Amino acid sequence: MDFEEFASARSPALLRYATLLSGDREEARDIVQEVLARAMLRWRRITANGEPYGYVRRMVTNEFLSLLRRRRRISFVPLTQRDLDGPHAPAAPVVDADGELWQLLGTLPRQQRAVIVLRYYEGLTDAEIAEVLDCRPSTVRGYASRALTTLRIELTDPPAGVVPATLGGLL
Repeated sequence: MDFEEFASARSPALLRYATLLSGDREEARDIVQEVLARAMLRWRRITANGEPYGYVRRMVTNEFLSLLRRRRRISFVPLTQRDLDGPHAPAAPVVDADGELWQLLGTLPRQQRAVIVLRYYEGLTDAEIAEVLDCRPSTVRGYASRALTTLRIELTDPPAGVVPATLGGLL
């Protein structure tokens, strides 16, 4: 597969993934555009590894984490189902009607948020997430545990009349 075919076939999935990571569709577009520009220059080396989507997805993750390190603060906007439509969209809603869960995800540290998105949106195993984040599987499990604990603590005492949302049934 040449680069143009890959970019046209996988850009929507990469954009949805980057949107889930960053919480901002415009920032996600910038991330994906930057990553695809770099990937185009390294395309032969990327395809030599056998799985270009996994490699480019890791590039997106690293770009997102790098942006956060440079900026240290990011604003989150609630996603709508329309933002996530497509063949690789998650089966369950990602946010509740008020965007409460999305805002809670936005409060997680970047590594924990990346683990949650990679696990529940991309469907990766702990070993695959460890490869993407360049850490050990036990570290991935620790990030996931802390993230889910934080989300459970925040959602255990909801305001009156508000039912906590779930992220693919994980809470």
